[in-house]
Amino acid sequence: MGDKILVASAWPYVNSVPHLGNLIGSILSADVFARYARLKYGKDNVLFVSGSDEHGTPIEVEAKKRGVDPKELTDQAHQYDSLMFSEWEISFDNYTRTESEIHKAFVRDFLLKLNNYVRVQKETLPYCDYDKLFLPDRFVKGTCPYCGFDDARGDQCDSCGRLLQPSSLINPKCALCGRAPSFKETEQWFFDLSSFSERIEEWIKSNEKLPKNVKSMALGWISEGLRPRSLTRDNQWGIRAPFPGAESKTIYVWFEALLGYISATIEYFSKMGSEERWKDFWFHKEARAYFFIGKDNIPFHAVILPAMLMASGEGYNLPHMIAATEYLIYEGQKFSKSRRIGIWIDEAVELMDVEYWRFILLRMRPEERDSNFTWREALRIVNTELNDDVGNYVNRVLTLLKRHFNGEVPAIVEEKLKEEDREMIASLKEHVSEVTRLFEEARLKAASEVIMRLARRSNYYLNARSPWDLVKVDKEQAGNVLHIAVNVMRSLAVMLYPFIPSHAQRLFNMLNLGEVEETPWNSISELALRPGHRIGEFHSLFKKLPQDFENSVEERLSAIREKVNGRRPALLK
Repeated sequence: MGDKILVASAWPYVNSVPHLGNLIGSILSADVFARYARLKYGKDNVLFVSGSDEHGTPIEVEAKKRGVDPKELTDQAHQYDSLMFSEWEISFDNYTRTESEIHKAFVRDFLLKLNNYVRVQKETLPYCDYDKLFLPDRFVKGTCPYCGFDDARGDQCDSCGRLLQPSSLINPKCALCGRAPSFKETEQWFFDLSSFSERIEEWIKSNEKLPKNVKSMALGWISEGLRPRSLTRDNQWGIRAPFPGAESKTIYVWFEALLGYISATIEYFSKMGSEERWKDFWFHKEARAYFFIGKDNIPFHAVILPAMLMASGEGYNLPHMIAATEYLIYEGQKFSKSRRIGIWIDEAVELMDVEYWRFILLRMRPEERDSNFTWREALRIVNTELNDDVGNYVNRVLTLLKRHFNGEVPAIVEEKLKEEDREMIASLKEHVSEVTRLFEEARLKAASEVIMRLARRSNYYLNARSPWDLVKVDKEQAGNVLHIAVNVMRSLAVMLYPFIPSHAQRLFNMLNLGEVEETPWNSISELALRPGHRIGEFHSLFKKLPQDFENSVEERLSAIREKVNGRRPALLK
């Protein structure tokens, strides 16, 4: 059967448009990896899934305010987000939603299989007397009792990372109205997470693929003692709990969203008429699942999801890789919609070429520590890396081929190969090998750095060998240089494809090649363009951003925001 690769992106909650930090933390990173995986393992062996997370209190409250059905709001938001992801060239195989009937049926069926680990117990929960509802964990804010962070949520502190309970917060307040909640007793159904402490700890320690930040945070939570987690809520908007006696309850959105990765796989193959093929991605020993999330979602993916899969007794594969980014901040500040700090994905596409954005965000991806988006760095990436290091190289090589070799790839004359030529060929193989290793580790920023290193190395080689001078005295030597240079260009195009797919295809068109997405990854370490291959028409691949772009951003954004807000659906305004 071969490798089966499931690529799973955290499900965005539909009560707001994702900003740039949200996008790079999960969906864009997952897309880049999925595109690489299809080249490496074949399209039929890769499945990329995610969906809109649309249940829970925020939607219910907003619907009440507007006097409409919650689904009316989420229908509009889901459609809008789907359109935005399409504009960002996100190549989902299935972008679904938690309102999918397949998802709802699967969640209810799966949770019933956890019966041996489900307990009914009374719980005292915060209740907002003003808003007339029980408050889920994230709708209670206060001061963290461990580190003193004054904007901790009722389930987790974003500052120190500890798991919390609403009752443990100092000076708790309702996140909706800001008033202090009362605490009322209610009955809930709990998943006995503590029963899996040892097995989860052993799995985390033995999994060499998990990044350090995931291991460290997950093991830290386990060391503090895992407690039963509530599966149910007193909300009305959500999936009805399947447990006897729990008919008035709904499933906690985090538990159902985690199961969405499986239901999205089932839904995809159901639509394809291959109902049983989903099992290849979740049960087969050669299948591997890669999850792309922000660091605040680590406990749910590294502890709760594996525990649920174990508890089902079905033999599900556990995550192979959990790639969790740190935070992206904007010009030294946290993204804030109310204070208009940052850029949201529907604004970004109006401001600049979406593939420039894709490359900028991947080059700034916060893989090991928080990363600061600055316009100065964004301009450097576009103007120096894309335009100079890649674009100018492309233009020089193709111009020389057209001028001196009638637009055809010259043959290699072995006896005329110099040491510098052989070193460049070896360097190509070394760079491709390193890029492949980094992709397999989901270190996408690091992979992009090696790709750019190859681009700079190729420019150095071209300058050092100077084929424009060499052709006057030894055309065969010049032909060797350009044969190597144009083949390196082809390899660069394939390696850049996951990041900037449309520009990579344009470069393939200039090379008179077929579809870049059909090119086997394993071919790019070789000099695959044969002598006599004729290149196509070529033009500038990239355009520099004007130097005053940074100074005009806020003025441009002001006009864009007015335009974009006018077309956003009600829930996302």
